[in-house]
Formats: sequence, structure tokens, C-alpha cells
Amino acid sequence: MTAEVVPIPRKKPTLDPMLALTANGMNAVNSVILDRMQSEIPLIPALAGHLISGGGKRLRPMLTLAGAELVGYTGDRHYKLAAAVEFIHTATLLHDDVVDGSDLRRGKAAANIIYGNPATVLVGDFLFSRSFELMTEDGSLKVLKILSGASAIIAEGEVDQLTAQRQIETSEERYLGIIGAKTAALFAAASRIAAVVGECDDAQERALDDYGRNLGVAFQLVDDAIDYDSDAAEMGKDQGDDFREGKMTLPVILAYSRGTESERKFWKNAISGIKADDAALQEAISLIDKYNAVEDTRERARHFASRAVDAISIFPDSKARAAMAEAAHFAVARGY
Repeated sequence: MTAEVVPIPRKKPTLDPMLALTANGMNAVNSVILDRMQSEIPLIPALAGHLISGGGKRLRPMLTLAGAELVGYTGDRHYKLAAAVEFIHTATLLHDDVVDGSDLRRGKAAANIIYGNPATVLVGDFLFSRSFELMTEDGSLKVLKILSGASAIIAEGEVDQLTAQRQIETSEERYLGIIGAKTAALFAAASRIAAVVGECDDAQERALDDYGRNLGVAFQLVDDAIDYDSDAAEMGKDQGDDFREGKMTLPVILAYSRGTESERKFWKNAISGIKADDAALQEAISLIDKYNAVEDTRERARHFASRAVDAISIFPDSKARAAMAEAAHFAVARGY
């Protein structure tokens, strides 16, 4: 008689190894952030602190710290640079919420709802300026080029997304280009600068850039899937925000391309804003489910996460490499 083989359940990936790896370093980074967001104008630290203390994952600065661990860097330059990365990210979020007219960010009222659009934009500008101060203090022209270049690419990606908004014929290729710019560019830069401060060779620098870039694409793909398969409590924002704003994300692109003529007509009306109420959102979710568009979006995310893990395989096995690999798998498995 053959014994029944009981499969061992796979442990769900978490950020815990990455959090443990970077905990001490993040204390130093947070000290820099708190110091540099201060101003004699009280509104600036109040508004910046509303978002910075809002419970974000801080994944981008963690990538700089983890990358430094991976390459064996033992100095302290990366703390200020990781803070610069977080300031760039926070500034883009503040600007995004104004552009999108968002009501929620990380589960609470968005800064623009509390403080108004003008103040939110200007504090975003302040944080960008602080990030460039930190870069110039580091003194590396190469680091400055990487992070300033990423900032420009992010802005280009946001403008490209804006011009693709409510354009139902947006292709998957263009969508991937948009998220490669607006999200993945900063992930790539945050990872790559660790190799620069660690004085790594070109191959190692490219590997960390590839890791961050592929992780960033995977992360955004999952964010876009979450908008159609999680509730507001999980997401920290209203479900269907992307839908109401007419954003062409991959779940919509796939459902539209696979739909019938009548379903495509629905999508054209919905994305154009003619019909985007709660009933339309539920119909959209139903069509996305019908054509497996969320799962296929997550499957593409898994592909990019695997590429991220492969990219750092050139480095010796270590706690840092394992933590970074698990962070890539977590980016795909998460529901928030």
C-alpha cells in the first residue's frame, strides 16, 4: 500500500527578511528624513509628515540599504542617498494625488484633501529640492546623474500616463513603457546607487539596476491588479480609483482586447467617463473576472519578479540576496 503524499504548504513570502536586514540602517535613514523635512514654515513639516509618517513600506530606500549589504559596503554614504530616494518618491506621491484628485492615501485622507492642492504641490517641490541637496552633499556626480535622470524619467512617465488616460486603444506595450518610467525607474536607481557607493564593477551595477527595474514593474503590475480585486481597507485607497480616473492599466487592456463587441462598447463608455459609476465599476470587475485579467496581470508580475531574482544571482549567496529575492516574491503575492 502506497502512503499518501501530503504536499508541504509553501510559506507565503513576506518583507520580514528585508525589514530585518535593513532595520538598523532604516533608523539612520529615518533620522535624516525627519531632520531634512524640517522648515521654519510650519506647514511644510506638517504636510510632509502627514504622508511620510503614513505607514508606507519604504521599499525604495530599503533597496538602497539592501543593495549596500549585498555588495559588502560598510560606509554610511547610503543613508543620505536612501533618504533622497524616499524624498523623490514622496514628492511624486504628493503631486500624483493632486493630478488624480485622490481622496485617500495609505488609508487616510490624502494631503491635498486636508491642505489643498497648492500647498501639496509646493511641499512636493520642497521635498524634491531636499533630495537634490542630499545628492550634492554626497559629492558623486555619477550618483547625481543616476537619481536626477530617474527623476526626469518619472516625470515623463507621469505625463505619458496622463496623455494615455481615457484612451481605450492604449496598447500593453505602451502601458509597460509608462510603468517602466513612472515606477520602475526609481526602483532601478535606488538599487543601482548601492553598487556605485560600493565601487562595484559594471556587471554588478547593471545587475542591481536590472533587479530594481524588474521589481518595480512587478510591483506596479500588482498595484494595478489590486485596484480591481481588493477592498479599500486592504488597499488604503478607494477601490476602482483607476477605473473612475480612466486609467488604462493592464487588467482593463486585457479585458478590452478579449471582449465581445458589446463589452468593448461598455469599456469605451466607461473609460471615456460617459459611464463610470458604482454599477459600471461592478460590471468592469465582472468582465475582468470573466477574462481572468487580474490573474494574468499577476502572472506577468511573477515573470518580472523572477527576472529580478535572476539578476542578482551573479552575487554570492547571502542573507542580503535571500532577503532581496523574497522581497521580489512578496511584491507579487501581496494583496495591499
